[in-house]
This record gives sequence, C-alpha cells and structure tokens, in this order.
Amino acid sequence: MPPGILPIVAVDRTAGKPLYRQLYEGYRDAVVDRQLRGGQRLPSTRSLAMELQISRIPVLSAFEQLLAEGYFESRVGAGTFVARSLPEDLSAIPVPPFSRRAIPRKGRRTVSRRATALARSEPKPWLRGRGAFNVGQPPVDRFPVSVWSSLVTRHSRNPSPERMHFQGPMGLLSLREAVAEYLRTARAVTCEADQIMIVSGSQQALDLSARVLLDEGSPVWIEEPGYFGAQKALSLAGARLVPVPVDEEGMDVAEGIARCRNARAAYVTPSHQFPLGVTMSASRRLLLLDWARRNGSWIIEDDYDSEYRYGSLPIASLQGLDRDERVIYVGTFTKILFPTLRIGYIALPRDLVKPFMDVRRVMDFASPIFHQAVLADFIRDGHFGRHIRRMRILCRERRTALVDGIRKERLPLEVLGDRAGMFLATALPPGVRDREIALRATERGVWTLPLSECYLGRPRRSGFVLGYGGADTEGIAHGLSELSAAISRPH
Repeated sequence: MPPGILPIVAVDRTAGKPLYRQLYEGYRDAVVDRQLRGGQRLPSTRSLAMELQISRIPVLSAFEQLLAEGYFESRVGAGTFVARSLPEDLSAIPVPPFSRRAIPRKGRRTVSRRATALARSEPKPWLRGRGAFNVGQPPVDRFPVSVWSSLVTRHSRNPSPERMHFQGPMGLLSLREAVAEYLRTARAVTCEADQIMIVSGSQQALDLSARVLLDEGSPVWIEEPGYFGAQKALSLAGARLVPVPVDEEGMDVAEGIARCRNARAAYVTPSHQFPLGVTMSASRRLLLLDWARRNGSWIIEDDYDSEYRYGSLPIASLQGLDRDERVIYVGTFTKILFPTLRIGYIALPRDLVKPFMDVRRVMDFASPIFHQAVLADFIRDGHFGRHIRRMRILCRERRTALVDGIRKERLPLEVLGDRAGMFLATALPPGVRDREIALRATERGVWTLPLSECYLGRPRRSGFVLGYGGADTEGIAHGLSELSAAISRPH
C-alpha cells in the first residue's frame, strides 16, 4: 500500500460491537479477501485513529490482535505490514459470524449479450506470449529509450499548469499539428490539425468510429480474412458484418456490392492488408471510393504499419484519393514506437469532427496529455523520422532472416503478400490444420497466429501469420526450429 493511503475500513460508533473488534474484523476480511496483499504497508495507528476520528486505544488493540494471529507483521523502524508468510489461497480460513464475506449472493447476475459473446472469445494462447512470432510487437529492443527518457524528464521537470487541465476531446494541439504535417508529407493524407483526433490506440479509434457511424444492425463490409480486432469492435457496436473476400488485389469491391450494396461502411487495410499482406490495387481503390460516394457510405481506412515497406516506397493512403470526404483514416504509434504508449489518431472528414467529439466526451473525454506532449517533441525534434528509417532497415533484415529460415528449415510454408510490415503471411498445404500446430507451438514458446483464425466464415486457407518485429535474428531462427518440430511431430 503506498504510504499515506488508508484502506477502507468502516466503523460504526452506534453499534453494539466494540470499535477494536470492528477494526479487527474489517482488516481480517480485507486480508482474507486479498484486498490487502502480503508485504503491503499499513498506516500507523496514530494516522488511522486520526482518520477515523476515534481514540488510538481500539486501533492499538486491533493491531495487536492481528499481529498475534499472524495477519500482520512488524518491522523495527519500518512499520507494520501485511504478513508475507500468508498462503496465496486463503479460502480455507473460517469466516467469522456476521462477516460481510458470509453474505450469500442473491438474485440474477446478468450481463449484456455483447459481454457474454466477448467472454466466449477470450484471447487465444498464440496471442499471449512475446517474441517469435507474435504479430503485435514492434522492435522495442531498438527503441531509443535514452532519447525518450530525456524528453519525459524535460516535461516532468517543467510541468505546465495549462497541461494539467483538459485540452478537449481532440487532443493536444502541438501533437495534432505534428501528426497532420507527418500524414500530409509521408502518407499523402489530406488533412489539417483541426481534423486530427488523438485516441488511445487504433482499437479505440475503431470503437469510436463504430459508435459514431453505425446503428444496431448496420451492415459493414469487412475483409475476409481480416483483422480480428476490427471484427470484435464492429460486432460490439451491434454491426452486421458482411465478409468480403480478399485476393491479390485486396478487397473484392465488386463482390462486396453483390453481397450488400447498401452497406453503411467498409473497413479496409489497403496499404498492407491484414493478414494476407497484399496491397489494394488502384482500380479497386477507385471502385471502392466510387461505391462510397454513390451509396453515401463510409470507409474506415486502417493504416496500421504502412511505414514499413521494403520492396518499394510506402504506398499512398486511400484517403488521399478521396474527393468526397468519405474516408475515416486511422493510424497508430504503438506499432512504430512501443505498444504501451497507447496513442493513435484519426483523420476525420470535417463534417464528422463534431459527432466524433460529442461521442468522445461521453466515452473518456480525452487521452492523457503528458505523453502526447512528449511525443509531439519526439516528432518535432526529428527523432521519429530517424527511428522509422532505422526500423525499416532492421525489419527488412528480420524479414529476410525469416524468409531464408523458412527455406533452410524446409518448412511446408508458402510465403504470401508484399515485402512490407512487421509480419509475414504463410500458407500450409491443403488439409493441414494450422490451429493444432499453433497450439503445439505455444507449448514450445512460439506464438504463431493461425491464418484460419482470421476468417469469419469457413477458412479458405490454413497457414500462419508470423510476426518478426519483436524478435531478433537469433530468436527467429530458434522460433523456426521449434515451429518445425511442432509441424513434424504432431504428438
């Protein structure tokens, strides 16, 4: 327990039970319920008595009893702590009469159908580990920690009172200006700072977009196979998902029109499709924009890792081709810098700025400001551009090591997609079950996302999506060796 933080232990001066007994039982229940954990520091008896506005004598009596029974321990010169020697499982400890823990739960304990559906789709084992070949990890081992730390220190030593107030739901202006300039220059996005909303990662951007654009039952095109995070965010908003197949040119727009012409929106990853890694062709892009204009529909463009491209220059955004402001452009810094940064952005059509602000105010009002200010300086001072250039070289090397390693291990994997991003899509021969192999691989410390998991309907292909951003060349080689063993030794 942090010093100065007092636990919630209520006392009732009008009750027949002595105060020391109320304190004793309150602390005992807190320990047994694991609200207080082993090693946590407890307040002094003097400060607790002052906080509760009672005499110190019942507090001393309660603490002495808890010390005698082994719930607390005293350290000379340090204070009183919850005993570290207590077992992790305290369920076997008898519950005293009239304890709040003895009150049984009554009545139905219902949750929404959406929450129930999410509970049935908990994160699969292959998404839980780090290293080879988790698809969500950038090269954090090469992040310029010293530079970032110096910027954090700069802002910590010189806090601005203005920055301690809400900056509004759009986010910090200096960061929005830096993001708009970067997007115009590097991604050919048509935007100004007043169209940029800072959000807590691309997943929140998708959730927010769904809340603003869709109603219960609204049909939405999604790529098949596609990004499972988008599938869940749109489903949680009550959308009706319309899977549209992806081929070597990206989403098949003509098929989408045939399946559901009047879809309210389309979710696409045109620069580097997840998970197949293909780039949407120019003809498909123009056809998609024309459909949205004619139908009055929206396009959510998820541009999650377009900075990493090795066979050619980065592909310009779909939003930059839009002349009718139908595209909501989503990007994130978590794939470029580090995942726990939790900063993303949305470039909005001007007539959607107010609806997005209105909904954002209800959700969480705004993202935390401190790291927005740090990131704004990181971009303005040139560190962001230098980091991207270094990471392109590094990820190209890691991708090459992965492709060469697949050949060296003679794995039965066909490499799919373009030379881009931080993951590699592969296909297994027909009839091979990728889920079973992926589960065996997790037992060996290798995290391979089955390609079949990315389909809403019946999978047309099986294979793996292998992330290489979070593993060095040695880790990639070891991971491939373990994957080979998981493929060749099924039992």
